Amino acid sequence: MALKSLAARLVAGAAIWCTLLLSASGYGLSALFGDVVEANFDSRLGVLLDGILAGTELTEDGKLELRLQLGEPRFDQPFSGWYWQINDHTKPIRRSASLWVQALEVPWPGEDGSEVTDSLDPAGKPIRMLARTITLPGREEPFIFAVAGDRSEISQQRQRFDQLLAMTLAVLLLGVLTGVLIQVRFGLGPLRRIRQSLAAIRSGSSRRLEGNYPTEIQPLAGELNALLDHGDALIERARTHVGNLAHGLKTPLAVLANEADRAEGPLGQLVGRQVALMRRHVDHHLARARAAATGSILGAKAEVAPVLADLQRTLLKIYVQRQLAIDATCAAGLTFRGARQDLEEMLGNLLDNACKWARSRVEIRAELVQERLIVTVADDGPGLPAARRAEVLQRGRRLDETVPGSGLGLAIVVDLAGLYGGRLTLEDARQGGLAVRLDLPGFVQVPSAAAAS
Repeated sequence: MALKSLAARLVAGAAIWCTLLLSASGYGLSALFGDVVEANFDSRLGVLLDGILAGTELTEDGKLELRLQLGEPRFDQPFSGWYWQINDHTKPIRRSASLWVQALEVPWPGEDGSEVTDSLDPAGKPIRMLARTITLPGREEPFIFAVAGDRSEISQQRQRFDQLLAMTLAVLLLGVLTGVLIQVRFGLGPLRRIRQSLAAIRSGSSRRLEGNYPTEIQPLAGELNALLDHGDALIERARTHVGNLAHGLKTPLAVLANEADRAEGPLGQLVGRQVALMRRHVDHHLARARAAATGSILGAKAEVAPVLADLQRTLLKIYVQRQLAIDATCAAGLTFRGARQDLEEMLGNLLDNACKWARSRVEIRAELVQERLIVTVADDGPGLPAARRAEVLQRGRRLDETVPGSGLGLAIVVDLAGLYGGRLTLEDARQGGLAVRLDLPGFVQVPSAAAAS
């Protein structure tokens, strides 16, 4: 399974490479130390053999006389692992007290007259033996002098060294990996800052990637800023085109509507109805085009409470003669992830529709539920049967022609909410009327310390 994290890949690669490198180095150091220990041991055996040779004399009758002062008490301890032996050809003629009544199997040295071998002593212990052919004055045939030492000393030294080496390499590997982790975290810091900056742009707290970046990352940050600027330019151009189209179409339609009002007869009525239909379609599609442009803005946000307060004041003035009560409840800092103009369009249509059908009271409540902005608009009007609720969400559908309107309000809200990944549902209100529930992306904006002060 491939690692998806760049940091994990870097650390894993460094761990594998360092493990292989340190393992090879440890093996080499262990082998080198073993060679050094064996060489020192062989040198020690050579010193002991020279000491035996120095204390050996050949008498006139051809016998060996020994006056040894080796300073090695283990030569006197039975089967201690340390032995010396003198052979005449293959027959032992003198031996150390540590051999007791046993004898070593001493090989005949090679052409250079000296040989080091590994073997077993009479007790079965592993030993290392140095054998050398020596010709003493007054005798033509050589003797074989042999000295053997306990090979477990070599094994113990190598074992202690290998343990210490393994611990040292483990600590070194841990230190290297810790350094790699710190380096990776420090080295990938600019990428984390870019991610945080993009999140800030998406949430609306920033408009561009700010700050200084390393030479390798700075071109990426510049390209992202250029892309953001290009997107803003395209959106602004789309807004301008939508506005120009709205002015270009609404003025001729207004002229036709005025002429149709002044005209008499069936033709004027027909033109008036068609102009009204055209105006509804133009309003609907212009609102949808504007929403499609503003809905794609990165970082767009709008605080809900001020929008509700403005709409509440406006609608109270419009419906002042009906003496409606409009109660708005909204948590502080509740924010819509989108353009303020779109939020005003959606809430304005919902509140206006509720005011048209309400008898005396309209309630609107905005709250955050699991990172979603939930706005509920309820009235105490006649309500709407469940069987006909899907019908009023269709474009241009009006259930009561006596109530003013174009029949596009709820359809526009449905379209706008869909562009933001939201939805609109119709329910029964507690007051007996209709409750409209609008689900949109949102968050609670926490004021900064600077703003609070």
